[in-house]
Amino acid sequence: MKHRTSARIAAGVALLLAAAGSGGPTTALAEGLTAPPPPVHFSGLLNDYTPSAAVVKGGSYEMRGKWTLEVDSKHGTATFSAAMNMETSDYGIVPGTVNKDDPTTRGAHTHHITVKDGVVSDTWLASCPAFSPAATGGFVVTGTAFVTGNGSPAPFGNPSPVTICVLGGANVTYSNVTVTFGAPASNHFGKQAIHGVVLACAGPWQHESPDCSVQE
Repeated sequence: MKHRTSARIAAGVALLLAAAGSGGPTTALAEGLTAPPPPVHFSGLLNDYTPSAAVVKGGSYEMRGKWTLEVDSKHGTATFSAAMNMETSDYGIVPGTVNKDDPTTRGAHTHHITVKDGVVSDTWLASCPAFSPAATGGFVVTGTAFVTGNGSPAPFGNPSPVTICVLGGANVTYSNVTVTFGAPASNHFGKQAIHGVVLACAGPWQHESPDCSVQE
């Protein structure tokens, strides 16, 4: 089962990148990749924390949100969007930035994140964070992110480089997502990968794909 899933991951990434390499999905299939088209519509959740107050002002913040990723397999590009809310975690009680009896001290705010024309690549092993248990396949999107703060341009500035990883393993081909920002957004979110989960994915014609659910 593991060998079959690994082969499907490799075939899927090859199809996603076919336009950039050998002329598109039709060419890739003609060269012997018989697997069905890989998913191109992804969605899921983000759930993580920023570093402590020593790194991110007022932190550590909880980060909770939803995200979508649309892959253009013809051009080897992708569009990413996320809607996230943030507020100080209970850690803030320790350094004295949060009053546990006053929710208004949590600094609640929102961010909308958009990435257009991100570049899809299969270099995930060198570009993405390590997991335990280890991820065994997937792809990475690199690009430039525009971030809002409560509906307006983020006060820390725009744009910022971003790396988005969609990874998985033997039973769920695409199970994990990470979002890692460069400056200036990293001054707010931190330099670490923001972790999340893939909830669903679909093929080119919106047909639900089994690649984002448990395959025994």
